[in-house]
Formats: sequence, C-alpha cells, structure tokens
Amino acid sequence: MAEVKLPITRQIERENTRESGSSPINVHLRDVDDCFIYDRHGTPIPFKSLYQDRKSIIIFVRNFLCYSCKDYVDDLSKVPKEVLEDAKVGLVVIGQSAHHHIQPFCSLTGYAHEIYVDPKRVIYHKLGMKREEKFTVSAQPSPHVKSGIFMGQMKSIWRAMTSPVFDFQGDLHQQGGAIIAGPGSQLHFCHFDMNHLDHMPINWLLQLAGVHHTLNFSKEPKVIHV
Repeated sequence: MAEVKLPITRQIERENTRESGSSPINVHLRDVDDCFIYDRHGTPIPFKSLYQDRKSIIIFVRNFLCYSCKDYVDDLSKVPKEVLEDAKVGLVVIGQSAHHHIQPFCSLTGYAHEIYVDPKRVIYHKLGMKREEKFTVSAQPSPHVKSGIFMGQMKSIWRAMTSPVFDFQGDLHQQGGAIIAGPGSQLHFCHFDMNHLDHMPINWLLQLAGVHHTLNFSKEPKVIHV
C-alpha cells in the first residue's frame, strides 16, 4: 500500500525571533470550517468557502485602526491580481470589526482583493491567535510598516474620531496572523503574530503559496520573475 502523505502544518517564524523551546502550532481547519465571516454588506459566508476549491493566503489583521495593519494592507494592495490568478491562489484579509468598516478601510488602503470580518473573533479564538503583545530583544519590525509609532498612533486616533461610528473597530489587544490553506481542509503553513509588527513578509507568503514572483515594496510595485 502506498504511503499516505499528510498535509504539512507548521508555524513559520523569522529565524531571529525564534525562541528556544518553541514548538510548532497545531491547527486544524475543520474546527473553523463552518464558522461564518461577513462581507461588506453584512452577508454571512462559511469560512471554508475561502479555501475549499483553491489555495488561499488568508491574513488576519488586528483591527482596521491599527496603523501597522494599515501599512501592511497598503502593501498587500500592490499584489497584482493577474499574478494570483495565474497561480490559482486567493488573497484574503480578515478583520475583526463590524462589516460597515470594510469599505472605508479599502478606500484608505486601495485594497481590492477579498476582505471579510469576524466581528466576534470566533475564528481568531478557535485557531489560537494570541491576545496581548509579546516582544523579543532580537525581533525585527515588519518590513511593510513605514509609519513611526507616534505618527502612526496619532493617525489611528484621528481616523477613530472622524469615523461615522466612533469605535475602535475591534479588540485592541487581539493579534493577527496568516495562514495558507486549501484546497479542502489542508493547512500548509501558519504564522501567528506575537505583536503588531510581527507580520509575515508578503513575498514569503507568496512564495510559500506557490506564487513564483517577488514584489519590490520599497518603491513603486515591480514584479520580478524568479
């Protein structure tokens, strides 16, 4: 009988932030397959629809007011749709706010790929994403965060104050993460953020998902074939 190969599930971390004694995170997508997420109109859809028939990169952000998440999604918006379509890979952002915050966030960041919300953080909790921040001495900040802490926080406060509905657009203590899933309930990779700067580099996610292109995020987006 041929050997059955199980899907690879493991936590991806930057080498310089890996702590001794840390172990891979065991995550089972079947625990969240039937959970609901909501589109910009408040329409519920099952979470599994994101990866049932394709491979998808799914990014969970902290909250839509978070300046580092805003910068990260700014760069996600630069990933060309045709690059994803050629590789048959989906790109999805999940937030934890109410659905009416989706459209303003997309207008702010220019993000035009799929985006949904999990307002009660059911999937965040069931997957085991962290709450509260943890920093290490050797940790490197996200290469996608261009804003400084002071100006970033001031802009976040201003956006909260000028929003039609004054709220924090999610739990301020909830951390995000990234997974690559599908087709079916295969979970190939996962990364749970330790803090608001611990984003998985976008080019790493693209390559791990089988998108064999790299993007230059330092200036105007440029696709380099590798």
